[in-house]
Amino acid sequence: MSAANGPGRAAAAEATRADMAAQPEPQHAVAPEPFGPALPISVRTSDREVGVLMSLDHPRIVLFGGLLSETECDELVAMSRHKVERSRTVNRDTGAVDLHVDRSSEGTYFSLDENPLVARIDRRIAELLDWPIENGEGLQVTRYGPGGEYKPHYDYFDTADPGSAPHIAHGGNRVATLVIYLATTLQGGATIFPDAGLEIAPVKGNAVFFSYAALSTDTLTLHAGAPVMAGEKWIASKWLRQRAYR
Repeated sequence: MSAANGPGRAAAAEATRADMAAQPEPQHAVAPEPFGPALPISVRTSDREVGVLMSLDHPRIVLFGGLLSETECDELVAMSRHKVERSRTVNRDTGAVDLHVDRSSEGTYFSLDENPLVARIDRRIAELLDWPIENGEGLQVTRYGPGGEYKPHYDYFDTADPGSAPHIAHGGNRVATLVIYLATTLQGGATIFPDAGLEIAPVKGNAVFFSYAALSTDTLTLHAGAPVMAGEKWIASKWLRQRAYR
């Protein structure tokens, strides 16, 4: 997704950098770092044992097993199915949230503490990643039907884009992503990291985490949702911010 150059780009980018410089520095790590340098076979949160299936250092990617139970996945899908709408993406020039040909899916959002299930999941994520609950956006649940995909993209907001400024103002930039698979897709729908040569199959209850504190292509976190060939793909995404999101 490219944005056209314009006379306001440099001024907007400078305003964004000035806004970020004026904000107090966070008193924690620049990005979540699950379990530090030692790789355990599982991580215990206050209410669940979560498996660690795979870890890469660069790009920083961790695959978790059984982050959600089957029942939790089914409940989250059930409460989302009736309210999903066509997914939108941030317009890099204007900051508006628009439809985009690169993203063919439907989605909906849940605010923090919107209901007991969402509150429990958010708390578990915060404990697993050692990142404050308030430094995360609300869960976004997304459905991809047959043929649905999300072409390669980065999750952070490029500070050179004029449209990034209003989004960065709400808690700083994104520094990490957690994608939870709410269903096992029959065929297709893998999460692909082309710069790392890695594909992760959507398996119900599992989750893939990746961080990009450097906010640049050097993080190798370009990723995509491959086309769904059969069945449905349901995911819940959690984007983590530098500061409290509001």
